[in-house]
Amino acid sequence: MQENMFPLFSQRRISTRQHVSPRTFNRVITTVLGVTLGGLLVWRVYRTKRRRLPSVQKVADPVEALCPVEKEIKAVGTLYTPPLPPQHPPEKEIKAVESQTTQPTNPFRIPSSKQLLTVNPVTVSSEEEWLQIWPLMQKELTVFPVLGLDCEWVSVKGRSSSVSLLQMATYSGLCVLVRLLAFRSGQQSFPLSLMEVLRDPHVLKVGVGCYEDGKRLTRDYGLSLSCTVDLRYLALRQRQVTVSNGLSLKSLAEDLLNVSLDKSLELRCSDWEAEKLTLQQITYAARDAQVSIALFLHLLGLDSGSGPQCSSESSYSELASRCQGLLDVSFRGRGDSEDKEGEKRRRTRRTPTFESPESGDQQVPDPRKNNKRKPLGVGYSARKSPLYDNCFLHAPDGQPLCTCDKKKAKWYLDKGIGVLQSEEPFVVRLLFEPSGRPDSQQDYYLTAKENLCVVCGKADSYIRKNIVPHEYRRHFPTEMKDHNSHDILLLCTCCHAASNVHDGFLKQRLANEFSAPQGCEEGVRLLEDSDRRRVRSAARALLTAGDALPEPRRHELQDVIRGFLQSHEEQHLTEEQQLTEEQLTEEQLQQAAGLETRIFNEAYVPHGLKVVRVSADRGLQGLMELERRWRQHFLKAMQPRHLPPLWAVDHNHSKFLRKYGEDLPIKLN
Repeated sequence: MQENMFPLFSQRRISTRQHVSPRTFNRVITTVLGVTLGGLLVWRVYRTKRRRLPSVQKVADPVEALCPVEKEIKAVGTLYTPPLPPQHPPEKEIKAVESQTTQPTNPFRIPSSKQLLTVNPVTVSSEEEWLQIWPLMQKELTVFPVLGLDCEWVSVKGRSSSVSLLQMATYSGLCVLVRLLAFRSGQQSFPLSLMEVLRDPHVLKVGVGCYEDGKRLTRDYGLSLSCTVDLRYLALRQRQVTVSNGLSLKSLAEDLLNVSLDKSLELRCSDWEAEKLTLQQITYAARDAQVSIALFLHLLGLDSGSGPQCSSESSYSELASRCQGLLDVSFRGRGDSEDKEGEKRRRTRRTPTFESPESGDQQVPDPRKNNKRKPLGVGYSARKSPLYDNCFLHAPDGQPLCTCDKKKAKWYLDKGIGVLQSEEPFVVRLLFEPSGRPDSQQDYYLTAKENLCVVCGKADSYIRKNIVPHEYRRHFPTEMKDHNSHDILLLCTCCHAASNVHDGFLKQRLANEFSAPQGCEEGVRLLEDSDRRRVRSAARALLTAGDALPEPRRHELQDVIRGFLQSHEEQHLTEEQQLTEEQLTEEQLQQAAGLETRIFNEAYVPHGLKVVRVSADRGLQGLMELERRWRQHFLKAMQPRHLPPLWAVDHNHSKFLRKYGEDLPIKLN
């Protein structure tokens, strides 16, 4: 039509030359050209939008594509197909997408756990496939910087191979299954964005045993995984599970989400390095990562309603503060077989000699009722003798003074300063006037005490429990420490372990209130040198994986080690020892692999000392309030049913005030 328009117009112009003015002619020409150009612009915009939409929607919008739970298997059945060769949109379109993913996000809606589990997983086996799904994942991490993470591997005859599958799920349920076998062969290098998101310190990675999964990824591929949170610690801290229950992913999913995970032997021991994973394997692997993020949302109370209305940076800060003390901490101390770090997810390929899998990823019953598993509190050294002998000391006039152990009572007899009054009960009457007498006969130290757990009543395998932890009590003034056994009670090893977990919860609250951070494991006493840690990880990866690493990655790790040795030890090297681009000796690798990465922080103030100092600013009342708080915490957390008579949260407080007064000068130890 455009080709014939102008000839027709030309004929009309010839026939009416005398009747058309130049001004009218120019208006007509301008109108026609404007309509033509406008139509072309609209058509181009329409075609551009149509071409852009499939690249995002083919993967399925994780929130809008939610389907009923009963359609899950069919949904997972729509497997991810290899993408077409990547197109290169105009530079303006690339900038538009980048600006869209980096702008502050609006308030968002978090799907329920059941909706989250229905999102189709995406399998990635190459860098091109990863680059196609990464923009969508990056956009969701900008909104909510948390990844549910898990790994799968196989082992033959008890020897585990490298990690075969890496699962990552975002808050909406979008799950990416990265098959690492293709990258292990050396034919492909890991995408830079994949390596960066794994080591990103502002993206939480949550799961059961994810810290140990990170160790495996570092050992097998040289990948660094940071900012991990073990859901078992978080569940215990939030006190949403009874501490005697199993803490496997399956148990947590059933107890907290009412979701049943298929942990059958056939699936757990399937071949994760098969050329093509089955539908059941894909469903199983995706569920582990999706359930991990769903549990995290549930434990923090974010599984309903809208998420935090803030930028990704402030969202991360809020989440990290709620996980303080749990970042990059290996789960230990429960005695449950699940805390065998390196064996949380051992996947065993079935062979004729295979008998049973060694796996912690299965439902674990109460370990106290299962003799095949180590009981809760394993590793604790129980007392070999009773704590309470219930011997009595009397004043010369026969007034009861206190109870004591038999060894101390016999000491008075051996020294000739006491005489035996009775064998049963064992009573010694002193031959001298004691320095003090009890205010009344209703005194805690005059009561006989039973040798049993004050929580559950168990009469064996008990140990002493400091109700006010030693890290605080040791800094108290002498007046509040001497001859004070009131806050030492007997607990069985199981209840002792459980009580320690609850203590961690209160310690974290005190850390926030008194600005006395505990940090992770070693705390802030030792600072981690990130450069040395990177060098050590690189050396260990080269020593462990060696030629199995892709060549570009191997060269990258070697350059990291060379740069460090040249900058830190060049003054100590002879000419023969100087590094070159061609050589990196075994001795140098061993040296780098053994680097000490921690340095002492001279400004470090212990958490307990800082809490006691701040409390002591309020004088004796402040320290008594701290003492009362710990006692009340023990009663609320453990609900003891067998406390000794006259045990009280305000024990000796009125006596302190009467004897020393509120203005007692506080001298901390």
